[in-house]
Amino acid sequence: MATVHCDALIVGGGPAGLTAAIYLARYRRRVIVVDDGNSRAKWIPLSHNHAGFPDGISGEELLRRMSDQAKRFGAEIVAGHIETVAAIADGFHAQGAGLDITARTILLATGVENRRPPIDPDIHRLALDRGLLRYCPVCDGYEASGQEIGVIGANTHAVAEALFLRTYSDRVTLIALEGFELDADDHKALATAGVGLAPSTLGHLEFSETEANAQLANGDTLRFDTIYPALGSDSKNELARQLGIELSDDRCIVVDAKQRTSLASIYAAGDIVMSLDQISVSMGHGAVAATALHNDLREHDGETRPS
Repeated sequence: MATVHCDALIVGGGPAGLTAAIYLARYRRRVIVVDDGNSRAKWIPLSHNHAGFPDGISGEELLRRMSDQAKRFGAEIVAGHIETVAAIADGFHAQGAGLDITARTILLATGVENRRPPIDPDIHRLALDRGLLRYCPVCDGYEASGQEIGVIGANTHAVAEALFLRTYSDRVTLIALEGFELDADDHKALATAGVGLAPSTLGHLEFSETEANAQLANGDTLRFDTIYPALGSDSKNELARQLGIELSDDRCIVVDAKQRTSLASIYAAGDIVMSLDQISVSMGHGAVAATALHNDLREHDGETRPS
């Protein structure tokens, strides 16, 4: 396995990583993007809140266009998964299945992963495509206006999501997977907003062409136009932990205003950073990180005016 050398290794091929790749390639940096194909953006059947696409664009189509643009300017995009990263004398050494890369700098754009309710993966994909299952009320709550909305979750996070969705519909019901973990303030907020509570825990979900049916453990069936799982997410921070990078609340990577992490020559962008998890925000992170990375290398190489 031959070792490949680059100025910047980007781990993650979502909106943040691909934006950074476009910028770095246009800065004439040798950049390699390693993408495991699991960006959350791929789940989006049609985004209507991404500026410039008033008729909407699918997550897969957006990523395809961004990937083509990055490659047009010379970025190399490799399908794979980086398993280990270690600091070496002049940068970092990264390895994965069939990959051996040394890089002067690294940008972590590994993102987060939504926790899913127990649904077969193929059915899950179909439900997303039909708009019967949604994960981001900021992204697509507008599309659920006036609909019968179910929210799966049992804690304060789920309460907050149900209350947010109340902006769009007066028919919102909260369903617990195993049992509610709500305090008096949660119950009061739900009651004040008119958010219903399912009379029993969730048994399983069924999807038709136009409806999402929640079969409850007590035998009842609740019918919805769309369902939002509000079960939280898991940060994909394994590489950050290997490197000893500072994390916030043991989850997201801490960065400065230029997307620099606590470890020199390592940058982070996108949902792996604590921020509003939106495509536009991730793209902004990617642009800032790429520019800081490029300028830091210029300074290191004596290509800037001495301060």
